[in-house]
Amino acid sequence: MIDTSRLDGAASETQNWLTYGGTYEEQRYSGLEEINAETASSLGLEWSHEFDTARGLEATPLVADGVIYTTTAWSKVHALDATTGKLLWKYDPKVPGETGFKACCDVVNRGAAIYNGKIYSGTLDGRLIALDAKTGKLVWSVVTVDQSKPYTITGAPRIVKGRVLIGNGGGEYGVRGYVSAYDAETGKQAWRFYTVPPAKGAKPDGAASDDIIAKMQGTWDGDYTKFGGGGTVWDAIVYDKDFNQVLIGVGNGSPWDHRVRSNGKGDNLFLSSVVALDADTGKYKWHYQGTPAETWDFTQTQPIILASLKIGGADRKVMMQAPKNGFFYVIDRSNGKLVSAKNFVPQNWTSGVDMKTGRPIEMPGARYENGPFVANPSGHGAHNWQPMAFSPKTNLVYIPAQEVPMAYQSDAPFVGREGGWNLGVNLAINTLPDDEAGLKAIRAILKGVLIAWDPIKQKEMWRVDHGGPWNGGVLATAGGLVFQGNAKGEFNAFNATSGKKLWSFDSKIGIVAPPVSYSVNGKQYVAVMVGYGGGYGVASPFTENMGPRPNGRLLVFAIGGKAPYKVERMDPGPAVVVKDKWSTATVAKGAQIFETTCSVCHGGTARSSGVLPDLRRSPVLADQKLWQEVVHDGILKDNGMVGFSKWLSREDVEATRAYVAGRAKVLATKGI
Repeated sequence: MIDTSRLDGAASETQNWLTYGGTYEEQRYSGLEEINAETASSLGLEWSHEFDTARGLEATPLVADGVIYTTTAWSKVHALDATTGKLLWKYDPKVPGETGFKACCDVVNRGAAIYNGKIYSGTLDGRLIALDAKTGKLVWSVVTVDQSKPYTITGAPRIVKGRVLIGNGGGEYGVRGYVSAYDAETGKQAWRFYTVPPAKGAKPDGAASDDIIAKMQGTWDGDYTKFGGGGTVWDAIVYDKDFNQVLIGVGNGSPWDHRVRSNGKGDNLFLSSVVALDADTGKYKWHYQGTPAETWDFTQTQPIILASLKIGGADRKVMMQAPKNGFFYVIDRSNGKLVSAKNFVPQNWTSGVDMKTGRPIEMPGARYENGPFVANPSGHGAHNWQPMAFSPKTNLVYIPAQEVPMAYQSDAPFVGREGGWNLGVNLAINTLPDDEAGLKAIRAILKGVLIAWDPIKQKEMWRVDHGGPWNGGVLATAGGLVFQGNAKGEFNAFNATSGKKLWSFDSKIGIVAPPVSYSVNGKQYVAVMVGYGGGYGVASPFTENMGPRPNGRLLVFAIGGKAPYKVERMDPGPAVVVKDKWSTATVAKGAQIFETTCSVCHGGTARSSGVLPDLRRSPVLADQKLWQEVVHDGILKDNGMVGFSKWLSREDVEATRAYVAGRAKVLATKGI
C-alpha cells in the first residue's frame, strides 16, 4: 500500500516511481546505477505495449511494486506488469468526443497519482476519478469544473497529505483558473484557490482572504471576468514539505492581448506566476510573477523543481523553473524572493531581469503596440510542459529547450466568441510561404536542444541539438546518464557530464513524454511513452507529409533486451484537386478564418503534422455538401470534430473550403 510515509520517502524507493516527478521534489532523478555510462551501450528493448490511439502521449508512468500505471489520450488509464508488459486492467472514462474541441493542445493526459490502494486521474471533460489499483474499478468520481464552460484537464493530479490536488486548462477559450484539493478517500472538496479575482464588488470566493482578493483586483481593469481572465493551473503543482506549502504554476491571460483583457492596465495577478499556498488550507503565502501584464501566452505553468543549493556560501532551499518566457529562475521557497534569473535561450522581448524589482526589462515594441512583433521565444515556449530534470550528482538541470519565433498582431477590433478561441491576437500573419526555399529558411530558425544548465552559476554547460523543436521530457540517473526522446522518434542516453551520446533507439514515432526508471528483482528498466502530439505537435506545419501516425506505445528497455519491434507508417495519400472556382476575396476570407480557427488542429497553412487529418488530402474537401455537414453541422463531433455553426456561417465554412482547396493545389503542383 502506497501511503503518506512511502510518498514522503519516495527517494529511498529507487525501485519504484511513486509520484509524477519521482519524489515530492520533482527532480526526475533516479538513484539506480545498473544502467550507467559503461553499460548503456548494451541497452535493448525488453518489451513494448501498443495502445489504441495515435494521438499524443505525454504521461509519466508510475511504478509501484512491480506494476506500471499510465494514462493515454482521451484520459484512459492502464495498469501493466512491469516486467512483461502484460495488461492487467484498463479504464476508459468515456470522455465525449466533442470535448476534444475544448482542448487547445490535443486530447492528452500527463499521468496519474497513486495513494492508499487507489489510482487518481483527471479526465479531459473535467472529472477527477479514483480507481481501485488492483482492479481498475471506479471508486469515486467528482466533477471539478463547470462543464458548460470550455474547461479541460490534461495535467497529472498530486497527492498532498491525504488530499488529491488538480488544476485545469482552457485559457485560450475564456475561463477562470484555479486549483482544488479533494479528500483522497471520499472525493469531497477540501479547498479551492482561484488565480484570478472575482469581479470588483462580487462576493469573495475560494481560499484567498479578502485582503489578497483586494490586492489581486487592484491589478486588473475593466470587465476582465467576461472571458474569465485565464490563469489556469494546467501543469505544475508541487508539494514543498519543508514549508508545508504547495507551489502552483499559473498560466496565461484570457484573452492573450493585455489591452483586450485588462484595458492595457495592471499586472494582472496571479497570471504567469508561481504562487505558494498553505498545504492544509489553500491560503495564499507568497508569489513571484515572472511576466507582469502577460500578453504573449507566456505561461508559468512549466515544471518546478525543488532543491537545496549552496549559493554565496550558504545552503538555500530553492525552487527552479524555466518557463515559456525564456528565463531560468532560482527562487527562495521560504519567502518567494528571487535569487537569480538568466535567459537560457535568446530573447528579443526583454533585455534581462531587474534584480531590484524582479521584473523583466521589456524592449520597445515587444507588446506589438506599434504593429506586428515577431517574438522569440513565443507562446510555444522557450520551454514548454516537457519536464526538465536535476541531478544532485552533477548539480545540473537538464532543460528540453527550444526556439520557435511567432508573430503577434493585435486582432482589432476584437470580437469575442463564447466557447471558442479568444486570443485578441491575429495568428493569420504567421501564414507560411509557398516555396521550398522560404520554408527551408523558416525551418532553419526553429531549434530544439537539450541544455545542461548550472543553476548556481546560471550558465550553460553543454547542449545537444535535436534539429527541431518539441522534443521529449528528461530523466537524470545516478548512473551518470540523461535520457530524452525527440520529435524524430529517437530515444537517447547522454553522458550527464559531457552530453556525449552513448546510446540510441529509433522508435519511429515522435516522442514528447518523459522517461522513468525502476527496478524489479534488482534488474533496472527505463520506460518511456512514445506518441507524437500536444500543442506544437498537432499544429506544426513542419512535420507534414508524415502520413497518418501509428498507434503510440510504452517502450521498456533493459541491459541485454532483445524484444522484436516493428512500426509501419502509412502513406499520406495524394492531394485532392477541387475543380470549383472561388473569388479572390472568398479565398482571402477563408484564409483568415482557417488560420485563426482551424490551424491550431489541422496545421498552419493547412499543412498537417499527421496527428489529425490532413484536410488537403481529405475526400471531404471535394464534396461541398459533406464539407458543410462536417464543419458546420458537426456530424463527426463524436470523433472530436465539432460543428462550427455557433461561430461560422455556411458562407464562412465554404470560404474555408476554398482556402484549403487552394492549399491542396499547391501540394499537388509543388509538393509542399
